[in-house]
Amino acid sequence: MDWSDSEVDPDEIFGDGDEDPENGPYPERDATKEMVVYLVDASPRMFSATCSSEVGSLDTQDYVSTKHSKMTENQKDATHFEIAVHSIASALKTQIINRSYDEVAICFFNTREKKNLQDLNGVYVFTVPDREDLDRPTARLIKEFDCIEDSFSKNIGSAYGILSGTRDNSLYNALWAAQGLLRKGSIKTTDKRILLITNEDDPFGNIKGVTKMDMMRTTLQRAKDAQELGISIEILPLSRPDNEFNMSTFYADLLGLEGKDLADFKALVGERLEDMKNQLRKRMFRKRKVRRINFILGNGISIEVDSYALVRPTNPGAITWLDSVTNLPVKSERSFFCSDTGSLLQESPQLFQTYKNQNILFSVDEISEIKRTSVGHLRLLGFKPLSLLKDYHNLRPSTFVFPSDEEMIGSTSIFIALLRSMLRLKRFAVAFNGSSSNPHLVALVAQDEIVSASGQVEPAGMHMIYLPYSDDIRPIEELHTDKNPVAPRATDDQIKSASSFVKRVELKEFSVGQFSNPGLQRHYAVLQALALDEDEMPDVKDDTLPDEEGFARPKIVTALEEFKLSVYGENYNEENDTMDTGKTSEASRKRKLIADHASKEYANYNWSDLADSGQLKDLTVAELKYYLNVEKLPVTGKKEALVTRILTHMGK
Repeated sequence: MDWSDSEVDPDEIFGDGDEDPENGPYPERDATKEMVVYLVDASPRMFSATCSSEVGSLDTQDYVSTKHSKMTENQKDATHFEIAVHSIASALKTQIINRSYDEVAICFFNTREKKNLQDLNGVYVFTVPDREDLDRPTARLIKEFDCIEDSFSKNIGSAYGILSGTRDNSLYNALWAAQGLLRKGSIKTTDKRILLITNEDDPFGNIKGVTKMDMMRTTLQRAKDAQELGISIEILPLSRPDNEFNMSTFYADLLGLEGKDLADFKALVGERLEDMKNQLRKRMFRKRKVRRINFILGNGISIEVDSYALVRPTNPGAITWLDSVTNLPVKSERSFFCSDTGSLLQESPQLFQTYKNQNILFSVDEISEIKRTSVGHLRLLGFKPLSLLKDYHNLRPSTFVFPSDEEMIGSTSIFIALLRSMLRLKRFAVAFNGSSSNPHLVALVAQDEIVSASGQVEPAGMHMIYLPYSDDIRPIEELHTDKNPVAPRATDDQIKSASSFVKRVELKEFSVGQFSNPGLQRHYAVLQALALDEDEMPDVKDDTLPDEEGFARPKIVTALEEFKLSVYGENYNEENDTMDTGKTSEASRKRKLIADHASKEYANYNWSDLADSGQLKDLTVAELKYYLNVEKLPVTGKKEALVTRILTHMGK
């Protein structure tokens, strides 16, 4: 029997193998799944109440301006039902990008028709063919749900499900139906939520006396039963222009809100609604546990800690191969056949490595043992002053370490004592991270808890920083080849002007979350357009482009000119700057010709009158650049940007 087909690359056998879970991407199957049921009130008030600018944080004018093309230009208001539908549709589109394995259900209550597993009145569960009531969002679900306004009154209908003289309680039925939808999945591995959207603060307003009290009691008990099963209930209240939503009427008791929590609830709701309406195409990875580590301190003492991923690069989703006929995902399988007989090998073939003309056989267990350079423990080696830890020692994104008492009682107490000592003595711990595939020396930097008036900002814990090996640090390249180099030094005036310029362009409260990856934004926009058969490509805003209008502000321009003057002097001319050969480059000559031509044409225009009369927009781009070249302003951008830059420079 010929084993030549079973020979493998030595780099594949003895390489790192699987990626380190703390360094590479995290498989989505290990993350906690989320199941959400959207409960949307479909009572007539959701259709008649329109939004105005007086709603405050729940203002919907921005929503109307970005709504689909079916909203005509003359329509300036949107009903709360429209807001709920399009906010959910936007959230579903983003969910496919962020967490496509999560499952959702859309349920209307206070409806004329009924459609649910329990056959309850006033509750309609919306779904599409080839999809369960609670399932992953699909392109067909999003397309049909986004257009449900056109067919809602005909196919589903709106009606008050709680009327005097009847015992029907549509809110009770809706919670019961939602609880039934969330029956699958374990609460240990799945987050289950009910998100209720309504503009009616008193769902039992038409009921009086003992009947109302009984309905309120049974509904609150139904909500309590759901919460005891691990289902969290949230609400997005929508205030009508003529009536502010009063949480204290009923829903505060349903959510268990009181005191300061109730006072802060409305602001948080406003942020939540804006977040649903203004979704971005970003891959949002939750700060979830990577793995549990045994932290060995010495002298037989060890504690248990959990590691969490904080910041990791975002990549497009993995490619899924589909069957050309059924369009279903295909699963690849590999089989080995004997090259002599052609028979299928039932057992896994042995692997070998050729050494001195001999085939050295290895079993799977032997290869795994060879690749296992160390056990997966974290071993403390000692402590060093924080001043010895440099920025360039951070080899890759760090991991956050937090104690756990699930299996080792007392780990948290020992961890806190160690953390406080490190903070007090300003030391960091050096430890050996015994990863099975990529062991490393790490630095554990203690972080104290950071709190604000609104609560905790950063938790207490340790950041595990992966230290480089000597081969990871490149030698410093020599900047000067002279035997006795004299390094140039900036003067105090140059340092002062540079500092002033940097302060002018400094971003306030900067966060990496403020800027999205334009490449990924466009990637997901293309996928969305293809999946939903959209005629036009969604607009993708590139936040990484320079702020031309901001750089054209007079104070920034003045600070930049002062910096150039302090460094190059008054007689310095950028266009006449020569190369080391003493000859003017072709680009410099071209810039000088453009500047000379702009100076001649500049005098033919009365720029102040053109700005006052609003005739700048009538000039061509080439004519606008005459002013920009003479005033040494940026000339890039569209015509509107050039006009704005000129008006800003003139102080108009």
